[in-house]
Amino acid sequence: MKFRHLICLPMIAAGLLYMVPVHAQEASPDPRVGLAAGVHDAGMAADNMELLVHVPKPEGFVATGDAPSFLFVNSDLAFQGNWVFVGNYAGFMVYEISDPANPRLVSSVVCPGGQGDPSVYRNLLFTSVEAPNGRVDCGWGPLDTAANPDRFRGVRIWDISDIENPVQVAAVQTCRGSHTHTVVTDPNDDEHVYVYVSGTSFVRPVEELEGCSGADPEDDPNSSLFRIEVIRVPLDAPQDAEVIATPRIFADLETGAVEGLWPGGEHGPNTQETSRTDQCHDITVFSELGIAAGACSGNGILLDISDPANPVRTDEVIDPNFAYWHSATFNNDATKVLFTDEWGGGGEARCRAADPRDWGADAIFELSEGDLELKSYYKLPVFQSASENCVAHNGSLIPVPGRDVMVQAWYQGGASVFDFTDAGNPFEIAFFDRGPMNADTLETGGLWSTYWYNGHIYGTEMGRGLDVYGLIPSEHLSENEIEAAKLVRTDEVNVQHQERFTWPAEPVVAHALLDQLARENVANADDVRAELDAALALGGSERIAALARLAEYVDQGAGWAAADVAKRLRLLAQTLREMATA
Repeated sequence: MKFRHLICLPMIAAGLLYMVPVHAQEASPDPRVGLAAGVHDAGMAADNMELLVHVPKPEGFVATGDAPSFLFVNSDLAFQGNWVFVGNYAGFMVYEISDPANPRLVSSVVCPGGQGDPSVYRNLLFTSVEAPNGRVDCGWGPLDTAANPDRFRGVRIWDISDIENPVQVAAVQTCRGSHTHTVVTDPNDDEHVYVYVSGTSFVRPVEELEGCSGADPEDDPNSSLFRIEVIRVPLDAPQDAEVIATPRIFADLETGAVEGLWPGGEHGPNTQETSRTDQCHDITVFSELGIAAGACSGNGILLDISDPANPVRTDEVIDPNFAYWHSATFNNDATKVLFTDEWGGGGEARCRAADPRDWGADAIFELSEGDLELKSYYKLPVFQSASENCVAHNGSLIPVPGRDVMVQAWYQGGASVFDFTDAGNPFEIAFFDRGPMNADTLETGGLWSTYWYNGHIYGTEMGRGLDVYGLIPSEHLSENEIEAAKLVRTDEVNVQHQERFTWPAEPVVAHALLDQLARENVANADDVRAELDAALALGGSERIAALARLAEYVDQGAGWAAADVAKRLRLLAQTLREMATA
């Protein structure tokens, strides 16, 4: 089988073992080491960020009696206005967050069926259902037959016009259920929204859902494997939502063979065994640019989604250090893609001292002219104990102008904020961590997702509840940079549907960029800051002229500066020009 990109294979023939470097800071001593265990009284450690509030899970979402705790695990997050939607294996919760330090539960819906990842679009909420205990009626009753008409696996659609009383308006069945899903908008279609469905479980029997087939393509060309589903939702009639396409995005681009990507298995000595690519775990779209990145079991892929109903693969990569491609994140200008590897499936301790630093990590790729090039790995830079499940998981960008900064959850490894502006040299700038759920036995828990939303970081603790964090200025992230990030306000956030950040023409944005230039020892950064302060002290036409002159000066400097500095200088010049015309 031929691949255009075979990343990091050992160079055995030459007697060498070459791998892309792993960059990590090993803090010693690190306050995260040796934290006391406990469910609600575990030890905590933080650096350059702070826990503002922790809200325990409400009644109905905590295991009681003989009920297994895994049926009540918190999962993913979505945001809209002053609401945060918290997914759970038992349903979902909605919190009011107009005061982020005081979230208020406004509604909760018990409706079991798997991890229940939420997404929101206008007055509609979408939740994923994959587990076989999902019922059409949202009940808890057992479904004890292989094919049961009462079973639901797919995507539920809720009307949240009355946020205190969500109402299910549609439930679209799919053959493998919905492990995750992605809301996709079409700039040319304001009457529909699309949903890409990623199913990772077994295929349902045809007796339960017509048209399903778990056979391999050579035995059944209509196999439900090796594909995703595309749901189209009419915004004025969401009850008519339906699957309109099942694109074979893994097919060989030359021959059309359905099973065209990684077949599963080992990559060679000292590498991982990677799952066969017959599914996607997660797809992240950048609708504005018409592209998507899929984390698809044995491959990372790029898609052209200019026609959302018919996504087409444009590139793919494999990585011998990846066990399971889990999720993807673009940087703000889509010149980089960060993929995560969920080695151990999320339930194993994979951040121990003996664990490889490039397994269960983030792989950072540069994206140029449609091709992906691996530059480095980032892994939580502190070892965790054998009783803490830990691996790269869900995170999002923090809108710091001029930098690529991300906050990411690592289950019981806590949250890590890191910079990957230099794709070859990522480094940590802040963290928060709790001790293990149990000091002696691995009990699955920790942070499922940590996402930035309108000035704060929100985290879902699988077994504990909802966290809200704030960033603290440090040598790695200035107060100006944090305040500039807070200026970016969004009405809606589904992390798998990325939108480009833009910053208002405010002095703090210019000062944030100057802080970065000074941190990198750019010689005249202090002079430019002094000129900026002098210009801001002027009024009327004098101020406008001074800002315009300074913008021209900065732009000229970008012409001879190194690429990373030039990028910041151009953004600074643009900000100054906009300030002059505001």
